[in-house]
Amino acid sequence: MSQTPPELVFIDSNILVYAHDASEKEKQPIAKDLLAELWESELGALSTQVLQEFYVVATSKFDPPMPRHQAREIVNDYAEWELVCIDVLMIVNASQLEERHQISFWDALIIEAAKRAGATTLKTEDLADGSKINGVLIENPFKSTGTRA
Repeated sequence: MSQTPPELVFIDSNILVYAHDASEKEKQPIAKDLLAELWESELGALSTQVLQEFYVVATSKFDPPMPRHQAREIVNDYAEWELVCIDVLMIVNASQLEERHQISFWDALIIEAAKRAGATTLKTEDLADGSKINGVLIENPFKSTGTRA
């Protein structure tokens, strides 16, 4: 009897941001627990887009802003995860997905990256929880908090 291989979980920028934003009292522990679980299982995936968005938000929108060297260290740490680099084909595919599903281009690019990584689940609060787009299941880890950014 063959065993099904473990499935990768792709995280959106908001998960990474909340995990490091101390002002997010409700969402931070949820995001931290999710990331810790993915570090432990080695089943986390993300993209260069996620890391770029995290860096910009952490160093410019946190109150107080995260020191740049600290944000760089966090970005560097995630090099150990399954990492998808955005390329032209992904941009074209995301533009078609955006049009077909009437979602933002940036969300479509995240979905394309999740698919490219081989992830079966995308953890985000930016799309409809429980929906499946392009073969990727959307899960909002904050749905029980009743809050959305």
